[in-house]
Amino acid sequence: MAHVVFDQAEQRELREAARAEFPESLASEGIDLNRCRDWDDNRAEKALPERSGEASEVA
Repeated sequence: MAHVVFDQAEQRELREAARAEFPESLASEGIDLNRCRDWDDNRAEKALPERSGEASEVA
């Protein structure tokens, strides 16, 4: 099940928990956590500016 996270701290926490608790089961399903990316990874890849947290950026 997908879980969309917009809070960076929560994203890190979820990623770390998954790596600690479920590495074998995720790997058996073909999920490589080292290849998972968050919004900031996508922004950097597309050379987009950092988020400023202003209301104008909220969709």
